[in-house]
Amino acid sequence: MTTTAIIMMIIAMVTVWGGLIAAIVNLARHPEVAETEPDTLRVEL
Repeated sequence: MTTTAIIMMIIAMVTVWGGLIAAIVNLARHPEVAETEPDTLRVEL
């Protein structure tokens, strides 16, 4: 592999893995709350 290819691979890996880590941190800090789903399931007989 050439130096240019290695540098581009590292940049791509940092972009992908950094985005994944940022998404996980964001979801951990601000969890999604489903507004359309009921809080509890009601079963009527």
